[in-house]
This record gives sequence, C-alpha cells and structure tokens, in this order.
Amino acid sequence: QVQLVESGGGLVQPGGSLRLSCAASGSIFVIYVMGWYRQAPGKQRELVASIISSGSTNYADSVKGRFTITRDNAKNTVYLQMNSLKPEDTAVYYCNALLKDSIANTHPYNYWGQGTQVTVSS
Repeated sequence: QVQLVESGGGLVQPGGSLRLSCAASGSIFVIYVMGWYRQAPGKQRELVASIISSGSTNYADSVKGRFTITRDNAKNTVYLQMNSLKPEDTAVYYCNALLKDSIANTHPYNYWGQGTQVTVSS
C-alpha cells in the first residue's frame, strides 16, 4: 500500500510564500513522475507542476517564475516552493505520483495525497 502525505499548506497574505511537501511511503519499486495539482471551488483540478526522476520539470503557465518544484529521490519526496502568491492561487493542492509498487507491475499507477488547503488572502 502506497501513501502520499502532504504538509505545508495554510493561510498567507498576497505576495507571501509557502512550501509544500509530499512524502511517498509504503511498497514502492520506482516513481516515474511526481507532481502537484490544485482544485479551486467550482473549478476542475489542474496541473500546477510536475517533475520526473531525472529532474526535468513542467509548469502551468500561471505559476511559471513564481513556483519551483523539486524532488528528493532518496526520500521519495517532492516539494513545491510557492512565491509571490496571489489570491487566485487559493485552492486545495494535491500531490500526485505515477509509480510502480512492484517489479511485477506491467504498467505504473497513479496515487494521490489527501490534499492540503492553501489560502491567499489579506
């Protein structure tokens, strides 16, 4: 059983910063991609940023230059440094991992964290 546990959300003023963390634990053979998604009230869940094992990253246009995703492969942990936060960044942020939990898997599976609330407001 694989678990993704997020931390670091909270309330911050516009222009402030937050750092989210997500640790994957359990039976893990290999993690291919780790990423962060967010879902604001009344909106669809959207990709914020993702990173593959080699370190290559991908960002939503709305967060480029403000957010940075990093990954510690040894700890199966992904981080999201969020700077210059705006009210429109307010959402529940979900950690995601595409991984195999066994060498016997024929294909990888998607796992999700429980979500952490980020609120940007004065």
